[in-house]
Amino acid sequence: MSINKQKTKLKSRARTKARQRKRMNATDARPRLNVYRSSKYTYAQLVSDESAKTLISASTRDKDVITAIEKISSEGVASSAKSAKSVIAAKALGSVIADRCKEKSIDSIIFDRNGYLYHGRIKAVADGARDGGLQF
Repeated sequence: MSINKQKTKLKSRARTKARQRKRMNATDARPRLNVYRSSKYTYAQLVSDESAKTLISASTRDKDVITAIEKISSEGVASSAKSAKSVIAAKALGSVIADRCKEKSIDSIIFDRNGYLYHGRIKAVADGARDGGLQF
């Protein structure tokens, strides 16, 4: 990909991100689940815009998430699913985030896809969080 195309893609995502964020207002009672997707890992954090603090964070690099990935992949999924950038790893990340939210008695959140399209790893994080008991 050339440099100009890459800059255009980043500007486009920044515009989408700004358009989404102006409609969201996260509070301490209902924080925002922000998801970031890099080329290797997936990161998720719960942010309260009201108090400007990160309440919970996790990534596919965390030990809890790695054990959840191994647990899911031992149930008969292909060995490539153990990769930290797989959809299964993202789903495990969502379930770990949901478990950590339950420890802090958070039931309802706002999902922030951070300018990314809602498919693949982003959708898997949301599905894992929903399966864990969070409501969007």
